Amino acid sequence: MKKVVTFGEIMLRLSPPGFLRFSQANSFDVIYGGGESNVAVSLANYGVPVEFVTRLPQNDIGECALMEMRKRNVGTNHIVRGGERLGIYFLETGAVSRGSKVVYDRAHSAISTIKKGDIDWEKVFDGAGWFHWTGITPALSQGAADVTLEAIKAANELGVTVSTDLNYRAKLWKYGKEPGEVMPDLVEGCDVILGNEEDAEKHFGIEPDNVDITKGESMDSQAYLSVCKKLKERFPRAKKIITTLRGSISASHNSWSGVLYNGDEFLDTRTYQITDIVDRVGGGDSFMGGLIYGLLTYEDDDQKALDFAVAASCLKHTIYGDANLVTVDEVEKLMGGDASGRVSR
Repeated sequence: MKKVVTFGEIMLRLSPPGFLRFSQANSFDVIYGGGESNVAVSLANYGVPVEFVTRLPQNDIGECALMEMRKRNVGTNHIVRGGERLGIYFLETGAVSRGSKVVYDRAHSAISTIKKGDIDWEKVFDGAGWFHWTGITPALSQGAADVTLEAIKAANELGVTVSTDLNYRAKLWKYGKEPGEVMPDLVEGCDVILGNEEDAEKHFGIEPDNVDITKGESMDSQAYLSVCKKLKERFPRAKKIITTLRGSISASHNSWSGVLYNGDEFLDTRTYQITDIVDRVGGGDSFMGGLIYGLLTYEDDDQKALDFAVAASCLKHTIYGDANLVTVDEVEKLMGGDASGRVSR
């Protein structure tokens, strides 16, 4: 299997232990993670050769992030060094009716000051078959957006499949550009697009038919199909449009499923009821990691690829931290209907 390359920011995550609020914390638990690094870790767990590309500061905290990737069997050969600091985010984990909170401290991070030419993409993509990025990276700075576009163009020229998770983050677009000014040029080079109705509306002004999402109206499968079709029409290169469907009954209980549109079929999956959530951060990343694995492994079976992605991300909600530390066997067991959680002896 050819290697997969992911590009983006890895951050230091600081969380009060358990379900403590920020104001109660006397200490913080340390995790390293980010959208694209989380995808890389998932793929490494599934036995896929994967390289994570980023820019890290030349200091001890940067070294810790680097060691975390190496510990998870993620390639780090093309990580560049420079900048002043690693981005940080603080997470307060919610429970029951109290939602989680995220506070970012990532201004002037190493990757936000990256520039075109800092990464030799032709060298990075040597032996690669897939490139993944998310909408988080171009939201950080003009430089990060420029390098993302540089990578996509190089991947297109070299025949590398390109995927994106649109990942709209309102708190990040602060450098003077609106998403609609930046994202379309990037997504035009993508073969696989993951995003929900909010991503489509905020980035491209695409809204579902007969639903007003600003009023919190619920969407049925046909409404999602209308979003997928509009995205496919706007970005004709894309072969597959995918959406995750999360129902938030409470911070501790979510329903979880997904849909995929390939231009001919509109596929959906079973809905999982995830109760007593351990950690939902990285749920979308775990879905993307499972989807890439599924599309590479079950090349002619989009349904099975989607089923794998949903089952993998369902399991992620049981794991503390950003990354999904499950195996193919564990995912396939859940896909097969075994959700008993019995001890494996």
